[in-house]
Order: sequence, then C-alpha cells, then structure tokens
Amino acid sequence: MSDPLSHLGAIVRAGDPDRYLADLFAPADARRHLFALHAFDIEVAGIRWKVSDPTLGEMRLRWWEAALRGDHGGSPVAAALAETIAVFDLPRSAFDRLLEARIFDLYDDGMPTLNDLEGYAGDTRSSLLQLGAMILAGGRDPGTAEVAGLAGVATGLTDVLRWLPRNAAAGQTFLPQDVLLRHGAAGPLAAPAGSELRAALAELRHLARTRLAESRDAAKGLDQALLPAFLTTATVGLYLDRMEGAAFDPLRDIADISPVRRQWTLWRAARKGIF
Repeated sequence: MSDPLSHLGAIVRAGDPDRYLADLFAPADARRHLFALHAFDIEVAGIRWKVSDPTLGEMRLRWWEAALRGDHGGSPVAAALAETIAVFDLPRSAFDRLLEARIFDLYDDGMPTLNDLEGYAGDTRSSLLQLGAMILAGGRDPGTAEVAGLAGVATGLTDVLRWLPRNAAAGQTFLPQDVLLRHGAAGPLAAPAGSELRAALAELRHLARTRLAESRDAAKGLDQALLPAFLTTATVGLYLDRMEGAAFDPLRDIADISPVRRQWTLWRAARKGIF
C-alpha cells in the first residue's frame, strides 16, 4: 500500500505547486496535516471539472460533508482530513461554509457583486489559511483571523484573474457583475479583451494589491511558527505583475511563474519571515 503522506503530497504538488512548497517549510509533524487540508481543497475545487452535471457535483459536495464526519468510504484524503480535524479540533463549520461556497462553482451564474466575490474568497481561501495556522498552532487560536481574511481575499481575487481564460471557456468567470457594469464590460466575453474589460480587471487587480498590502501590515509581529500557513501569499504580487504586462491578454493567457522563481520567492519569504 502506498504511503498516505506521499499520496497526499503528490495531490498537493500536482494541484497547487505554491502550496506544496509552502507546506515543506512546516515542521514534519504538522506537514502531513497541512497536506491533508490542502489535498481536500484541491479535490473539492476540481469537482466541476470531473462531473457532467451540476447535480452530480452537489451530490459530491454533500458526500464530503458526511466524509468529514467519519463516513469517508475509504477515501485516503477524507480519512486523513477527518483525523486532522479531530487532532486539532478544527471547526467543522469552516468546512461546511467552504463546501457550501463551492456550489457556486458548479453553475454558470454570474457573481453578483464585488462584495459577494470577497465573501466567496473568504469562505474558500481565507478559511484555509486560518485552518492551516490553527494546525501550526497545535489547535490553539492562532490570533490570525485578520491576516487570513485579507490574505485570502488577495489570493482569491488573483486566482479568479489568473484562471479567467479556463473558467470563461467553461462558462463561469467569477467576475462581479457590478464591476463589469461600472466599466461597460457586461455581456459575453470574447478574446482579445477589449478596453472595457481590461479596465474592470484593472480594478480587481488594484483591490487584490490593496488586500495584499493590508494583510502584510496585519501580519507584522506574526509568530514565525505560523508563517508556513501564509507563505503562498508571497507569490500573489508576481502573478499580478504578469497580468499587467503589455502583451498579456487576460482572456487567452494564464499568468504563471517559473518553478525556479516560485521556489526562490517562497524561500526568500520564509528566510525574511514575512510574506
């Protein structure tokens, strides 16, 4: 039988290289629990791409609700996460909110407002950062709710912008309708991106940078033992920089960075003690 830790790590490494590298900076005894948390997120975030009908996706999300309460049906990811929840007494309500938020992924409905998008990012990104910090704090309150809230929104907004070509091709953009309307960019999206859409995306990038700066301010004095939970935030600015390049088409190009740049950025952030 394969090593469960290796299996979980492989899922995280393939699904989110930034997160995998950040988890490697955590102590070995906490790392397997971070892998369990993040493998779960990757599995849930990928449901839309694995089902042919939204109803099947909702059934899968409901299965996860039961799995995290012990009925994991032999799933190594669910079994590992159920153990992690028990060991650190993690709040199941955070997982319930995450799973509820992921229902939106399954449909092609527009994101109504920017406030809704920030709320979605809070439930799907901020919650993971806070849960990771709780694991590193040994199950105690890490006092990082504000940092996690702000950093999660910065990360969530950046992910929406990064993966816009893939999501738009599937009929789901996650772009808030009030921002699109404000810039006259409502309606079907078609490459190449026009000036109206570019203006709307520029507003979202500006907000992502604002939340990133706010999260860094809130993280001053952060217990260094908790830093691995937030290290992935160090790459947010790099992705935003790529999207602001003159030749970048937000409907055709997916912003990425080289593996070497990713490793260097996370290593430097860990060495400096701030993301």
